[in-house]
Amino acid sequence: MTIHSSLQQAFDSRQALKVISGLHNFNPDRVAATVRSADLGGATFVDIAADPELVHLAKRLTNLPICVSAVEPELFVQAVAAGADLIEIGNFDSFYAQGRRFEAAEVLALTYQTRSLLPDITLSVTVPHILALDLQVQLAEDLVKAGADIIQTEGGTSSTPAHGGTLGLIEKAAPTLAAAYEISRAVSVPVLCASGISSVTAPLAIASGAAGVGVGSAINQLNSEVAMIAAVRSLVESLATASRSRAVV
Repeated sequence: MTIHSSLQQAFDSRQALKVISGLHNFNPDRVAATVRSADLGGATFVDIAADPELVHLAKRLTNLPICVSAVEPELFVQAVAAGADLIEIGNFDSFYAQGRRFEAAEVLALTYQTRSLLPDITLSVTVPHILALDLQVQLAEDLVKAGADIIQTEGGTSSTPAHGGTLGLIEKAAPTLAAAYEISRAVSVPVLCASGISSVTAPLAIASGAAGVGVGSAINQLNSEVAMIAAVRSLVESLATASRSRAVV
């Protein structure tokens, strides 16, 4: 499987930034604002709901690679036909509040089903944070064998920070950072650390072994595009700083 060249380069330099508009976000105006902010802020790629109209919209607004997210494999087919560059099974965070759980067997089955429908598209799969860490690692290994090209971690919704400020941001990111650390040592594909990540914790994700980060609500919940662009740029700079620090070491 060939990953989009700009995306592969970002993974290789461990500076990939995915800006997420939300798996349940079908509002064209909000999606457009997120895509424009990702583009102008210097993100690597964008992640939108698996909807052909949204793909067409995003394609008009940016030349960045377009990832589409869903938990129903058949939704990917039309989105890819519309021009999506890669697909993502997950992120599952938005489902937990509804009482919907994704266990390892289901995620693996979704991966096999998706690969049978779309054998050649770049495929990212989220590992559910509700699993114990050792089971997350086992699932990640199984997903790669099933055809996953990228593994994504999550965990922001499971953490309840006890503090505000920087300490709270680190507490919020702890579950997804722990998953990135363990999984990146077990698989050879890029690991994207998502859910609860901020410009404070993005360098920690890279230090934990991730090849990049995925950020959603820290950007798409802001109330102006100027603020959204600034948030993206802050994350880009945070990742670049982490990269420079590694080079010095």
